[in-house]
Amino acid sequence: MVRLAPIEDRITARYTELSSKLREAADFVADNPVDVATRSLRSIANTSGVSPATFSRLARVLGYEDYEGMREAGRATVGQRLIPFAERAEALHKGDQDAAHFLQRQSATCVQNIAYLEHSVTPERLQDAVDALFVAKKVLLIGALGSAGIVDYFAYQAQYFARDWSVAGRSGASIAASFANMAPNDAVVVLTKTPYSEQTVRALRLAHANGFKTIVMTDSRSSPALEFADHFFVVPTETPNFFSSYTATLVLIETMMSMLIAKVGPEAEDRIRATEEQTRRLGENWPA
Repeated sequence: MVRLAPIEDRITARYTELSSKLREAADFVADNPVDVATRSLRSIANTSGVSPATFSRLARVLGYEDYEGMREAGRATVGQRLIPFAERAEALHKGDQDAAHFLQRQSATCVQNIAYLEHSVTPERLQDAVDALFVAKKVLLIGALGSAGIVDYFAYQAQYFARDWSVAGRSGASIAASFANMAPNDAVVVLTKTPYSEQTVRALRLAHANGFKTIVMTDSRSSPALEFADHFFVVPTETPNFFSSYTATLVLIETMMSMLIAKVGPEAEDRIRATEEQTRRLGENWPA
């Protein structure tokens, strides 16, 4: 059975529609998931300064029957995040070992993640981020831990048609040196998921202070990276696996690449064609 959308995904999807009071309640719920999951409604209201009635109204707007329903959903989400990777792996070992079960469960969750992404990301937000990449003369990609390979894939696609895209911290190059070669309105793209890399967040803070356009892809509205984002995407990462899923993140990246190619136009087509020709001459691909 596929899990319902986490509270943060529901908040992100409906955030622009909320009144100022409901936004205040939603911000507290998203930024304090442990408190919401473990403390009473009266206690939460006293701490936040938002009335119990407003929290109850928010719960209904988000699709829960009442506040307790939202609180129970919060407990499930917090519990999932607080479970160490090793314990999640143990749960997989003790569960149903049938291959079809593993495939069905993983596939269903990934499909649901993609559906949530499609519902929560507005065309305007997506277009604004792509526009920022389009006007930037230099684009620096930052990703550590599990996100490192994903930003490498991002850069691999970009190098076919875009100039001056690079991945921070590769081949001995420092992030500081990369920043020194950039100017305001150049772009920094950050991918960070739980557990958040301290180096990544620090680099993002400096990029924002330097006036670079910052685009953040993360997994929670409580992510420390969002404070320094000019453009952001909260991407669902739910999974029965022991590690966060990047499936929906890859959909977002590939969508942005498609939009960027379309925006660059014939110049991108010519550069891709030239790259393919050089690849052929070097004999990098297995002959067809």
